[in-house]
Amino acid sequence: MATLQTAERRIPVIEIDAVTTVLGRAVIHRGLSLDVMSGEVLAIIGGSGSGKTTLLRLMLGLQRPAAGTVSIFGHQLGNCEAADLAQVRNRWGVLFQQGALFSALTVFDNIALPLRELKDIPKRLMSELVLLKLSQVGLSPADALKKPAELSGGMIKRVALARALILDPVLLFLDEPTAGLDPASSKRFVRLIEDLRSEMSLTVVMVTHDVDTLFALADRVAVLADRRLVGIGPLSEVAKQPQPFIQEFFLGHASQCNDDYIQSYRSSLRQGSMAAPAAADSK
Repeated sequence: MATLQTAERRIPVIEIDAVTTVLGRAVIHRGLSLDVMSGEVLAIIGGSGSGKTTLLRLMLGLQRPAAGTVSIFGHQLGNCEAADLAQVRNRWGVLFQQGALFSALTVFDNIALPLRELKDIPKRLMSELVLLKLSQVGLSPADALKKPAELSGGMIKRVALARALILDPVLLFLDEPTAGLDPASSKRFVRLIEDLRSEMSLTVVMVTHDVDTLFALADRVAVLADRRLVGIGPLSEVAKQPQPFIQEFFLGHASQCNDDYIQSYRSSLRQGSMAAPAAADSK
């Protein structure tokens, strides 16, 4: 299990300070403060309408808070120069819930899209980078010529992940990363994320409703309810809190929400082979 023991890794990558978010007449967040630390996987959970997706949009600069600030890499979103914002965005990648691949483009072109937006990447280098990312996510060069309609759900997730990582970001956002996958494909995919997180020294923010994904990846869990942050910390600590949503969310899993079980669960995932995930996911 990854740890955050060294002082240098305790640098905040994302700082959310006293944020209030309003959509129409509805208050989604009120006075919410949250830091995401370098090198950690922070999972965000909450019920329907709790503001999980809205919080993710705030972090991506797609929405502005009515009050408070959101800063990433020391830059306050909504209050920095366009050039600075572009540089900040090039340091993160996003995996959207359904993959968000362009159906008219091949796998190669979907992955290459962020490189083409930079406008100064030679074609040969672009090809090498795309094939490298395909290999990193367990896909073959032959898959580069396929269209999204020819891919299984697991392969779509892998292509979308390759695109999210094409600029070698240090920060990765995951929106329901295992949604739509069967249990076996889900385990392979979270194992892939953990391998890439370690290999690339990624900081990860993920929104999820899946308890097994929390067991597999999360260093800390942030719980949204009642327009605020009602719990944050390691899974084993958060799951003990008496707050109603937390108790409901972990109902049936209480005996598993301890450090020994989580260590054992992650060890069992790591023992699985990553040699041929694409073949399995294509079935």
